[in-house]
Amino acid sequence: MPALYVMIPAALLIVAIAVYIFFWAVDSGQYDDLDGPAHSILFDDQDPNHKAAVDEADGQPREPDDKAPPHA
Repeated sequence: MPALYVMIPAALLIVAIAVYIFFWAVDSGQYDDLDGPAHSILFDDQDPNHKAAVDEADGQPREPDDKAPPHA
């Protein structure tokens, strides 16, 4: 029983810290761009047009680049 007097405040402190960190992450913009990382894993980092899918999802027309290698 005496252990509960220590464990309950410790658990409440841990929950309060977790809630604070969550709201800090939301306020600092950690969850703003949810589509960009999902599309960027589909393209190579060296490809100059690797943002093409993000631009298409945003509704921006993409200009073809003759210097880019063709995709398989």
